[in-house]
Amino acid sequence: MTLRDNLETQYFLYICDLVNYNNQKVKKGLKLIGALAFASVLFYSCDKADKSGNTTDGTTESAVAGDLKIAYVYTDSVINKYDYFVMRSGEITEKGKKFEGDLQGRARGFEQEVANFQQTGGNMTPNQQRAKQEELVKKEQNLMTYRDNLMQELSVDESALYAEVYDRVQKYMKTYAETNNIEVIYSYTRGGALWYASDALDITPTIIEGLNKDYAATPADTTKTK
Repeated sequence: MTLRDNLETQYFLYICDLVNYNNQKVKKGLKLIGALAFASVLFYSCDKADKSGNTTDGTTESAVAGDLKIAYVYTDSVINKYDYFVMRSGEITEKGKKFEGDLQGRARGFEQEVANFQQTGGNMTPNQQRAKQEELVKKEQNLMTYRDNLMQELSVDESALYAEVYDRVQKYMKTYAETNNIEVIYSYTRGGALWYASDALDITPTIIEGLNKDYAATPADTTKTK
């Protein structure tokens, strides 16, 4: 295989990698947060529940199983309807689109340079051809390195968002559980360990409402990790 064929093949593979990155990393990567943010059951220790089994202030619909007061939330709903997550994940998606545009522009420029060499290389001396080939190989390597750096930056952003949202939700859940004397809050996900739970135990709407109220009350804090 000639260097010209190799350059064309490498460029094709680069475009395939870029398309795969955009389709999977940017558009679908953020949806994984539902599984990552609540991979385990969230437990909260509170004061002993009232022996009579009655709720203390009527602010929760959770039921009482003996002396253990429990509740659950639909994980996907909590995450996808959390305004802070929607805002931040949208920012990362837009950043990914800008990276995509930048990469495509650089790739088109490299492709044009390769095409020009294919057309004019025959008029060069052997030494000039070798020098141009080495230059193109170096530029290709730099382009791939640049692409990898952009992907790594997005990956770091996503990981940081996962951790921040987990911390925010966990902190709110703990406060909510302590306020309402709930001892265990389960994460309800399809295919998870919890196969069935009464609707009376579902506090998803209340948690979503509370999270969004907290976020709306401190919108200037969106760039800081709590």
